[in-house]
Amino acid sequence: MIPVILSGGSGSRLWPLSRKQHPKQFLKLVGNHSLFQQTVMRLTAQGLQTPIVVCNQEHRFMINEQLNAIGAEAQGLVLEPFGRNTAPAVAMVALKLLAEGRDELLLVSPADHVINDEAGLLQAVQNAAASAEAGEMVLFGVPAQQPETGFGYIQCTPDARLGTSMQRVSRFIEKPALEVAQAFVDSGDYYWNSGMFLFLASRYLEELRSFEPDIYETCVLAFESSEHAGNTLTIAPAAFACCPDNSIDYAVMERTSQASLMPLEAGWNDVGSWSSLWDVQPKNEEGNVLQGDVVVDDAQNCLVHANSKLVTLLGVEDLVVVETKDAVMVAHKDRMQDVKHLVQRLDQDQRPETQAHSQVYRPWGAYDSVDNGLRHQVKRITVKPGASLSLQMHHHRAEHWIVVSGIAQVTCDEKVFLLTENQSTYIPVASVHRLSNPGKIPLEIIEVQSGSYLGEDDIERLEDVYGRTAEKAEPTRLAAVVK
Repeated sequence: MIPVILSGGSGSRLWPLSRKQHPKQFLKLVGNHSLFQQTVMRLTAQGLQTPIVVCNQEHRFMINEQLNAIGAEAQGLVLEPFGRNTAPAVAMVALKLLAEGRDELLLVSPADHVINDEAGLLQAVQNAAASAEAGEMVLFGVPAQQPETGFGYIQCTPDARLGTSMQRVSRFIEKPALEVAQAFVDSGDYYWNSGMFLFLASRYLEELRSFEPDIYETCVLAFESSEHAGNTLTIAPAAFACCPDNSIDYAVMERTSQASLMPLEAGWNDVGSWSSLWDVQPKNEEGNVLQGDVVVDDAQNCLVHANSKLVTLLGVEDLVVVETKDAVMVAHKDRMQDVKHLVQRLDQDQRPETQAHSQVYRPWGAYDSVDNGLRHQVKRITVKPGASLSLQMHHHRAEHWIVVSGIAQVTCDEKVFLLTENQSTYIPVASVHRLSNPGKIPLEIIEVQSGSYLGEDDIERLEDVYGRTAEKAEPTRLAAVVK
């Protein structure tokens, strides 16, 4: 049995902490590890094979770094040029395995959910395995306990032909109104859709080809034209762009006659909104969940997440307050499902705050945007030991580098030299340059950019150890998306 971890999506309902370039699965929202790391550790603890991870190409370095941080590895990476939802994502994994002669069980799991009872999960998976081997399309359903309007619901009927505790799926209901959801909970016959599935690779492709031939055929074409390097499948963008966008639920599970449900009672939470995060966090005597530098007086049932500065609350209740360096959100807990609409509005206005934090993680380290002006930008850059930025040039801006700590190896045209703490250098416009860290501790520098245009599409990469030489950065109002 192979865990297939789907690490797509932007987690827009957890904005402003979750951003498109650093979505919620990579955040430490519950505990000391990210949701992605928790998913890997949880599935590894079940005695399964090492996972196959499906993610956006832009997240591949973050995936590898987070795996390394917990001493884990993936048996395969499937890199998407852009998202096309879960049905094509799993199809590409199934095609990859069948091409290797491996028709195995796929345990499909989102990367951004919380499951507190690992033993309960293992038992549910073991109970469902025989039915999946026999050709059933198994999904794991969480008994509906309260009227959640942001979840999909599943109604089931008994079927003696299925395995222990399993039921036949009779219908799906997507995000019902509050009164309808309450009736579902009262009946006791409905489950929440956990987004977890178990089936044979060949069976999934058979059902997909039957119900969504366009998705199946496009995925086959994309697979044949994709790049296969080691354990990594990099999906060809031209073919994948033609693939319809659809989920496993809509494409297959709601239409197959062999959909069966295994109850999952394991402390599941999709952490899909700030209110659900409040549900799973320990609370003080006033019902507040407080993280960071927070002071409250006469406040009840609030969630406050402070990242960079002091946040205070006085005489309020049922609020969610999230502060980051470049954005603050204040909302009532009852409106948390609507945060995605706020993000959509910001996207329409082309606001950069939905794309990336002021601190941006790159394969070589990270940078933090300190100040931005009409003709200048200041960044704090940290380079990991042994890492290097790309060999590059800019046509419209010059740069000044000041070493704060560590040792910098600087390439500027024909010169290669070292700088230590408190030393600096100047990189003229159109100079070919590179910054490297030859030392054993992180290198930190302050970079001051100045010029007539500071957009990141003014980077021409000439050489890059991370394979980004051919990439073209998109213009951005923040002018600090990719270094």
